[in-house]
Amino acid sequence: MKKSARTVGALGLLGCAAMTCPFAAAADSDWYGGLSIGQTKAKIDDARITSGLLGSGFSSSITDDNRDIGFKLFGGYKFNKNFAVEGGYFNLGTFGFTATTNPPGTLDGKIKVQGLNIDAVGILPVAEKFSAFGRIGLQYAQVKDSFAGSGAITVANSNPGKTAANYKAGLGVQYDLTPSLGLRGEWERYRINDAVGNRGDINMLSVGLVFVFGEDKPAPAKRAETPPAPPPARVAEAAPAAVILPVAVQTQRYCSILDFQFEINQDTIQREEKEKLGVVATFMRKYPDTTAVIEGHSDEVGPAEKNIQLSQRRAESVVSYLADEQKIARSRLSAVGYGESRPVADNRTREGKQANRRINAIISCATDIEGLRPIPARITMAMEMEFDPFKDEIKPEYLGELRKVADFMKANPSVTATVQGHANKFIGKEKVTPKAAMEVSQRRAQRVVDYLVTRLDIARSRLSTEAFGQTRRINYGTTLEGQQENRRVNIIFNYPKRVS
Repeated sequence: MKKSARTVGALGLLGCAAMTCPFAAAADSDWYGGLSIGQTKAKIDDARITSGLLGSGFSSSITDDNRDIGFKLFGGYKFNKNFAVEGGYFNLGTFGFTATTNPPGTLDGKIKVQGLNIDAVGILPVAEKFSAFGRIGLQYAQVKDSFAGSGAITVANSNPGKTAANYKAGLGVQYDLTPSLGLRGEWERYRINDAVGNRGDINMLSVGLVFVFGEDKPAPAKRAETPPAPPPARVAEAAPAAVILPVAVQTQRYCSILDFQFEINQDTIQREEKEKLGVVATFMRKYPDTTAVIEGHSDEVGPAEKNIQLSQRRAESVVSYLADEQKIARSRLSAVGYGESRPVADNRTREGKQANRRINAIISCATDIEGLRPIPARITMAMEMEFDPFKDEIKPEYLGELRKVADFMKANPSVTATVQGHANKFIGKEKVTPKAAMEVSQRRAQRVVDYLVTRLDIARSRLSTEAFGQTRRINYGTTLEGQQENRRVNIIFNYPKRVS
């Protein structure tokens, strides 16, 4: 009888199969967590149970209880758009069988399974808010068996238990309801060792919610007539004397900057964009010593290598147009494709993808702007100025440059200006919170607007502000010099769009 009971426990309870994998398809680097619940199923090996009982002199009929409700709690970290690591707790439920024998008797068996897991998750973005994923990992399961006999069946060890490590694997899909909340469906397989020396699989088919806990990535805040924000909460600010660096006054700060977008998977320049390129050519003809670097960029849909090639073709098409149609010497032009590596917007939205499919033309600075009358088109020019840590005071060396800005705007009354504020991620070795960086960048932009209005008589209606915090750093900021480069304001002149 002992042998019969062991055979039932060994052969019957764990011959199961399943697949499931939790994952949060959100921003590129984020912590996430969540809960999944669904049906679990074990394949009871009735043939082996019957064979074991028959070898002990019993004929039998078997009724299975091979389904239950399972759940899991999980948390993980998404390193980039294609890889995450996840761990959690799972409870697969209880499964069992009842064997009715002749000579008369019954044998009941049950198994409960729960444990911990850690998995590597591979992610494949399919659409803007939809992704597929697969996983493989390790799980450490606690198995508790229980056996009961009646009539001719007796059981020696009615409650064996076991804990063991084994593998698990899974597949699933994810739909992002919002940047912070996802809905997923998944199928997962757990390989389980039971308490009487057997191995089998348990499957779980589930649905779940995923919550993303990453850093806030706010959109640029636009304000034109609000007073300066109160001082931000500081994060262990380093002594100012340790990080303020002497900076020579920059005399060549006025640069022409071009920014326009492409359609999906296209590198053809549209008519409207050719108007903008015509203004770039006007600028370069006026300043024959200037050169231009044409930067091509893409969204992150598709293979990275293909996106590099597409962005390079976009940049080269602009160079060819400027050289062939606008007669700018090719020696003054260069093309660089960056692919998906330098996004300026959220690739999870349609608008963000479109913003990332773009060309930037960075044109070397000229020493004056007074003599250039813009041809109406959506083209910009920029002035850049730097600040001390957590400060928004305008340095004296920039006051003369701001007067040139005012003179230029008075000479071109249809031109407006956007003042963009930026901040660094560190002060010395101390980290600045995203909220504090956003607040100080807004104060810097607002201080420049106020100076142009109150001191230089520019109408406030022609000025606006954008605060980017630490989201658009131009330097890694690991050195003091790099940190100071990130603490800056750009003044962007907005030329009116030509009316056809």
